[in-house]
Amino acid sequence: MAAAKKAVLGPLVGAVDQGTSSTRFLVFNSKTAELLSHHQVEIKQEFPREGWVEQDPKEILQSVYECIEKTCEKLGQLNIDISNIKAIGVSNQRETTVVWDKLTGEPLYNAVAAPVSPDSSVPVAVVPSGSSVPAAGTSSVWLDLRTQSTVENLSKRIPGNNNFVKSKTGLPLSTYFSAVKLRWLLDNVKKVQKAVEENRALFGTIDSWLIWSLTGGVNGGVHCTDVTNASRTMLFNIHSLEWDKELCEFFGIPMEILPNVRSSSEIYGLMKAGALEGVPISGCLGDQSAALVGQMCFQDGQAKNTYGTGCFLLCNTGHKCVFSEHGLLTTVAYKLGRDKPVYYALEGSVAIAGAVIRWLRDNLGIIKSSEEIEKLAKEVGTSYGCYFVPAFSGLYAPYWEPSARGIICGLTQFTNKCHIAFAALEAVCFQTREILDAMNRDCGIPLSHLQVDGGMTSNKILMQLQADILYIPVVKPSMPETTALGAAMAAGAAEGVGVWSLEPEDLSAVTMERFEPQINEEESEIRYSTWKKAVMKSIGWVTTQSPESD
Repeated sequence: MAAAKKAVLGPLVGAVDQGTSSTRFLVFNSKTAELLSHHQVEIKQEFPREGWVEQDPKEILQSVYECIEKTCEKLGQLNIDISNIKAIGVSNQRETTVVWDKLTGEPLYNAVAAPVSPDSSVPVAVVPSGSSVPAAGTSSVWLDLRTQSTVENLSKRIPGNNNFVKSKTGLPLSTYFSAVKLRWLLDNVKKVQKAVEENRALFGTIDSWLIWSLTGGVNGGVHCTDVTNASRTMLFNIHSLEWDKELCEFFGIPMEILPNVRSSSEIYGLMKAGALEGVPISGCLGDQSAALVGQMCFQDGQAKNTYGTGCFLLCNTGHKCVFSEHGLLTTVAYKLGRDKPVYYALEGSVAIAGAVIRWLRDNLGIIKSSEEIEKLAKEVGTSYGCYFVPAFSGLYAPYWEPSARGIICGLTQFTNKCHIAFAALEAVCFQTREILDAMNRDCGIPLSHLQVDGGMTSNKILMQLQADILYIPVVKPSMPETTALGAAMAAGAAEGVGVWSLEPEDLSAVTMERFEPQINEEESEIRYSTWKKAVMKSIGWVTTQSPESD
């Protein structure tokens, strides 16, 4: 019986999903994309000072080993032979920065974190002109603001024009991305300075630190990253797909500490320890790119939205870099093989999504748990003309209005907490539509449907509202682990592994839940234009002359 079960499964692929608050290891069947088992370990964030966010790189590495061991134990209990695991992929929080000593394998400082996964707050945003505005979010500690003065000093030195950084990288000059954090470490941490002088330092995002450590560390560990993670450093030229000499000079970063840039799907090295010793690590994608692959958005114009504290929208723009006129980022979507073409994406984020539900729970106390909001909204089925603009610390893309503040308007004597709950859900959907409209304007490809994932997608009212407000179908996979699935697909498809076909005809049909618009288009447009009127009312609350403390 057991032997037959093992035979039926065929090749398996593992995925490390390393996020801001937890590490997970998941194992998938490469033929059916079915999730067989997984294990999760929470990891700590450290806040040495307000506005600083750090994590211990060794704790992160240890959590990866623990998740792998525990998942393998669970597979054993299911009578699944772990020798069937043919490859491992890595997906990670993107901009978090690590510098370590290549001779001892010890980190030279804690990892300087970015609130990058949708489970956390959205990062410091930068207005198109290059001046920073603080990000929206429920908690200031998420924003690692130590690099603010570094950005200000750098922006004074931008050669020629303000587009110097953006034209090469697709990114605005911001505290969010790794180059600025690395510059801060070089300026402020003696151990880092000394190691660089003595040619002992290696730099990387979390993927590089993990792959180097897992493939042997001081004993021949492979120092590499993939194009998606490299494209978030502000040191990488997204056209030539190489580290950019001029950018490295501008930031004062020695190029010899940078990892080799590889595709997102190739064998980087073999696991050197633990239950899966000898298994190739052959997939690597930043978390949002991994979700795009896991959602199988391989066509030009396909998009996915991940709903968490904030939302992350990525739209595949194919082989061309599309530069946004509306404050969206241009980024590398994936490159699934050494000889395969690179694909690009436009990325936009909604600062306040799940955070607005938490605000109703923690600040107003009108719900006791986040799940309760669906029940309240269902009771009324309408906001009864009430609109909620959650601009808690300004408006971001596409408005870039730091003067805005949150408002709830259109109130009558009849309005109750159910209507406000409904308006909060609508706010998430209206903000998503604004980003999608900006994407449509930037790349001229109107979306035919939106693929969704993330914690909030279990709220059926939210998903139906999203379909109504976008006036296109919203499609949700029944297997929610799209980020880990994307990393597993990249690993299983790598040359030399070849257990996962990414050809359209071979991709296993994923069961989807589909939400079709249920209102007429005219009503959808009226609600959207009323939302825009509410947004206009939120602008101009805070002026430099009138501080909020007055």
